Amino acid sequence: MSRVGLKGIAVPSGVSVSFKESILYVKGPKGEIHRALPAQISVNIGGGEVTLSRVDDTPMSKSLHGLTRSEIYNMVVGVTQKHEKVLEVTGVGYRAALQGRALSLSLGYSHPIQYSLPDGIEATVDKQVAITLKGVDKRQVGQVAADIRAFRVPEPYKGKGVKYQNEQIVRKEGKSGKQK
Repeated sequence: MSRVGLKGIAVPSGVSVSFKESILYVKGPKGEIHRALPAQISVNIGGGEVTLSRVDDTPMSKSLHGLTRSEIYNMVVGVTQKHEKVLEVTGVGYRAALQGRALSLSLGYSHPIQYSLPDGIEATVDKQVAITLKGVDKRQVGQVAADIRAFRVPEPYKGKGVKYQNEQIVRKEGKSGKQK
């Protein structure tokens, strides 16, 4: 039995939730988002709360029960206070700049990388080394952060690259220098 799926989701004031034709719509002060829900999950909206129940007890329905509840909760949080990811650029000469809706990254390659931000994502750059991404959709914010990090994954010897704010880079020791 899913313990996460049984919890109700409180809908704050100013947020409207509607369910039509297996698509859940959530609208709030920061934006709106919609997502198709699996057929194995039924949604009940009422009393300022969203509750979920599953149609049958197959293993797939049980796993989708908790997942769907988490996704709906993230949708409600996103339209009230936007999800945020912070990336740090580390390395000599490595920097980031925002040019309209495009992010320009100098990451040690022969040319700067131009990354155009998708709709629904806002970015700010602080002191050319910290990139803050914000958006209503938690999946999209995480995917954009992963795409930017993939341009230069932090290397283990000096730690140069693009990393998440709280990410710990396991450092390796270089050659000892002793030769026979």
